[in-house]
Amino acid sequence: MLTLRRIALVAAAPLLLAAAGLAHPTGLSRATAAHWEDLHIALLPVFPLLAVGLLVPLWRRPRRDLTGYATVVAWAGCFGYAAFYTGLDAVAGIAAGTAVEHTAAGASIGPVKRPLYATGEALGAAGAYALIGAVVATAVALFPRYGVRVLPGTAVLVAAGWSFTDSHIFWPRGVWTMVGFALGFALLALGTARSPSGD
Repeated sequence: MLTLRRIALVAAAPLLLAAAGLAHPTGLSRATAAHWEDLHIALLPVFPLLAVGLLVPLWRRPRRDLTGYATVVAWAGCFGYAAFYTGLDAVAGIAAGTAVEHTAAGASIGPVKRPLYATGEALGAAGAYALIGAVVATAVALFPRYGVRVLPGTAVLVAAGWSFTDSHIFWPRGVWTMVGFALGFALLALGTARSPSGD
C-alpha cells in the first residue's frame, strides 16, 4: 500500500500536466490569448511539483559521502528546474498571453510575443536541463543502495527530460513527455520501494 501511495504521489503532477496539455492551445493568437494566459496561471504551482518525483526517493538526510553529495546536487537541480521553468510559465505563458490579449486591434502581435517567447524558451531550457541533471544525480545517489533497480526509471526520465527541453506540454509530444515522466517516476518509486536487505 505504501508503494502504491508513493507511485500516486510521484505520478500525480506529470499526469495532471499531460491532461492540461490536451487543452493547451497549439499557438498564441488573439483568439487563444485569454485561454493561454488562464491555463498558465492555473499551472504555475503545478510545474514545480514535477520535481517531487525525485525528492520522494531522496527523502533522507544526506551523509558526507558520494551518495550524500549526489543527493545535494539532485536537490539543487530540482530547485533550478522549479525556478527557471516557473520563469518560462510566467514570461512566455502569462506575460505573453496578457500582452497579446491587450494588443491593439489591427496591430501585429509578432513583435509583442517574440521577445517574450525568446526569453521564456531560454528559461525553460535551463530548467529542463537542470531537471535532467537532477535525474542523473538522483541515480548516482540511489545506485549504491538499490543497484540496477534504479536504471529503468532513470533511462525513461532522461529520455523524457530530453524531450521536455523543447516540447513543453504541447500535444502530442509534450503530452507523451509528461506520461513518460509519470512512468519514469513510478519505475523509480518501485525500484526504491525497499532496500536490497529489506530494511
